[in-house]
Amino acid sequence: MKDNLKEARRYLNNAKEMLSQKAKKEGKFYQDKKYIRLAGHAAYSGVLIALDNVLGNKDSGRKSVDWYKSELAKLDKKALTAFNGAYETLHLAMSYDGNIVANVSKSGIELADSIITWAETRTAAA
Repeated sequence: MKDNLKEARRYLNNAKEMLSQKAKKEGKFYQDKKYIRLAGHAAYSGVLIALDNVLGNKDSGRKSVDWYKSELAKLDKKALTAFNGAYETLHLAMSYDGNIVANVSKSGIELADSIITWAETRTAAA
């Protein structure tokens, strides 16, 4: 299971690297939406990998954002709030929209980091 958390961290580090080396930040904005989208997707994937480590498997079918929300609501309301923010920032604003505002990406990366840290803490305590 710890390998999954290392993998989640690797995804997050890849996202940070894409933003810092390829998205071409100028002032408060990134210039290349392609790398914003890729970074958002990588960071969000890292979040899901970390959450899977804590939440386990779904009974049947594919996991959806609603499934993650429902499971987190039973477990930890603060983690649910962080997940909602990560979903909206990493998945929607970055991955889909390619939002060029650097602070949006920074907030999304911070949320991803906090969720992965939360999963690491819960896994270590178990």
